[in-house]
Amino acid sequence: MQNSSPNASGAASDATTHFGYKTVNEAEKAAKVAEVFHSVAGRYDIMNDLMSAGMHRVWKAFTIGRADVRPGMKVLDIAGGTGDLARAFAKRAGASGEVWLTDINDSMLRVGRDRLIDKGLLTPAMVCDAEALPFPDGYFDRVSVAFGLRNMTHKERALAEMRRVLRPGGKLLVLEFSKIAKPLAPAYDWYSFHILPWLGKKVAGDEASYRYLAESIRMHPDQATLAGMLEAAGLSRVRFFNLSAGLVALHEGVNLG
Repeated sequence: MQNSSPNASGAASDATTHFGYKTVNEAEKAAKVAEVFHSVAGRYDIMNDLMSAGMHRVWKAFTIGRADVRPGMKVLDIAGGTGDLARAFAKRAGASGEVWLTDINDSMLRVGRDRLIDKGLLTPAMVCDAEALPFPDGYFDRVSVAFGLRNMTHKERALAEMRRVLRPGGKLLVLEFSKIAKPLAPAYDWYSFHILPWLGKKVAGDEASYRYLAESIRMHPDQATLAGMLEAAGLSRVRFFNLSAGLVALHEGVNLG
């Protein structure tokens, strides 16, 4: 991500954004998010299984099904982390397809790349910023981002970039934590701010990072707001699917060109 946002005079901007519940300068957020994921990369999948009781695999399987990747397709997985989606997409795209695993965090990307290689999948992997994708216009049939959008400083800019690299008729899929049904919210909040940091401390040796992750979920746009953001980025046929009572939502939109 960019380390500063120049204004018209060329000076660095003092614009602020959120890092969990904290307000920080935009220039600081990327580094703080990087610290979180450098810290948790080695235990990321174990913690995902513990935090979600394995449900993250069901949410990702639903996303993979909605993506409907077919042989020969070109697919970009943004913030792909440990490579769950990229691995499934690569198997479906086949030898004639092209699946890119990308992440802004090199620690996470190394874990994902190594796991793909262990599975015999030699897919390209690249450290890159979702707000400035290094790909030509209209290159991909599918673009996905799972549990990464909420960590991006300028979500609107990232969504516009995702739409830019989609070919006409291509689909964007955004899997992200969202707003859970109100009756479940008190129990979910208690779990998020008591059990989740405790698990982070005991399993990953990092309580603070998992407290941030809980806070970042609360700061992320709700389902309807995010759907509006996809539309504002130029995507059509935008819809979302609530999973696990809205704990997670899958948004999708199509680039009609």
